[in-house]
Amino acid sequence: MTGWTMRESVTPLRHRLAPMRTPFALAAALVAPLLVAVVLVPFRTALTISTMALVLVVVVVAVAALGNRAAGALAALSAAAWFDFFLTTPYERFAISAADDIETAVLLLLVGLIVSQLAAHAHRLEVVTVTDAAYLARIHDTARLAQRRAAPEAVVDQVRRDLTDILGLRSCRFEYGSLLGHPARLEQDGSISIGRTRRYADQEDWPTGEIELRAMGNGHYYGRFLLTPEPGPMPPLQARLVAVTLADQAGSALDTAGRPDND
Repeated sequence: MTGWTMRESVTPLRHRLAPMRTPFALAAALVAPLLVAVVLVPFRTALTISTMALVLVVVVVAVAALGNRAAGALAALSAAAWFDFFLTTPYERFAISAADDIETAVLLLLVGLIVSQLAAHAHRLEVVTVTDAAYLARIHDTARLAQRRAAPEAVVDQVRRDLTDILGLRSCRFEYGSLLGHPARLEQDGSISIGRTRRYADQEDWPTGEIELRAMGNGHYYGRFLLTPEPGPMPPLQARLVAVTLADQAGSALDTAGRPDND
């Protein structure tokens, strides 16, 4: 119940804010470096090229932290362009005459791209920290049920309901016994394997059809959860890793109960 309450209160807020934040961040990615470069124009003879480039890197970081990786990358490109136009000779032209200025412009672009990715990643980790308590509550509830020596079927059923919720599934069922067919698989590292290929990024869509998530206990296979997702992007990696942990708890419960496996 605790996990449900926290997730219901935090996750929808995140989804409501994301659509509003992204257009604003993309607009800021285009405009902010331009404005800062214009502000630096009166000081371009007093400040070193490196100092002005670092100021623009700070702008890129701010945009990336506000938005996402795309906004950060766009801000890095915008910063490099306006750095060239306003702050290097010949001024007010997209051309650079000095070799050192060319090197600085290239470094500004590269550093801006790299730092923007780190800033966007840090922003994502902040969101994960907020929602992490809900995930931990689910793991704790399942572990507590298993420690009470509840029937393994009860643990499996709770995990099935949790998987449906945290992964946003259309349906989820558990299949005991042998492995039939070759569906896509949710792996231990949170990736989705389809044959020899793997999907990692949250922005990638779920594969079509059922996806298996195996329940292992003490190295033995006891069954698999067959996930039927809603069409659209996969949930965040954090949610997928929690799903794997829950499936492992179901496998441990089955192993403790002594249910025969079907390797």
